[in-house]
Amino acid sequence: MSERLIETAQQGGVRTITLNRPQALNACTAAMLLQWRERLETAARDPAVRCVLITGAGRAFCAGQDLGDPLVAPIPNAPARDLGPMLTDYYNPLLRLLRDLPVPTVAAVNGVAAGSGANLALSCDFVLAGRSTSFIQAFAKIGLAPDSGGSWLLPRLVGRARALQLAMLGDKLPAADAAAMGLIMRCVDDAELMPEAYALANRLAAMPTRALVETRRAIDAAALMSHADALDAEAVRQSRLGYGADYAEGVAAFAAKRAPQFTDR
Repeated sequence: MSERLIETAQQGGVRTITLNRPQALNACTAAMLLQWRERLETAARDPAVRCVLITGAGRAFCAGQDLGDPLVAPIPNAPARDLGPMLTDYYNPLLRLLRDLPVPTVAAVNGVAAGSGANLALSCDFVLAGRSTSFIQAFAKIGLAPDSGGSWLLPRLVGRARALQLAMLGDKLPAADAAAMGLIMRCVDDAELMPEAYALANRLAAMPTRALVETRRAIDAAALMSHADALDAEAVRQSRLGYGADYAEGVAAFAAKRAPQFTDR
């Protein structure tokens, strides 16, 4: 039986996915990325899942790529390795799936999130981090450029100047500073990280899932549109959502002054 590198648990509408290589600070291997993708695919198909919460076991969220993985480890006296297949075959399918998951996503970041580990966390809709957490864009330190979506995410989250600072200098960024510059949603005391993350995930799970996902898609798409095109896209999206059960339920609950019970996904 293969090693369980990713653990899952269900609590109400929240599916928790835990990176489970604590002895290696949850550094990614090809096998781990495949298991992670499988767990997300399962969550995407399960109607009981209304929010996905991702965290790391032990002292770290994810230390990035495991440089000892056979797909990337240098081979003595051999030609240089082609790192492209590790991205195209393992990271990129996972990141596309994570970014377009049909439910909202929350990352609860503990310890350290470095390199691809940082960018995997930042690909979630909401990122909470413990006060002792640090984010590190470590690529330049080993002669590489950002991957795992970092070149797309960083300038959109914090602007070009700060994106270059983070990516080119590769300094540790404390969670409090990450929150202050808008890289993540919130920095909380370490002991409060998981309670806060679960509270947020449960709140999202009770909300209109399809509308939340369409909101994510709208925000991402509008960044590449003109104002006029964004207005047209909003009309199409609103027309589609207006036929959903959640819209009818939301209006009925508002009129009756009761809490809505959303079911669309």
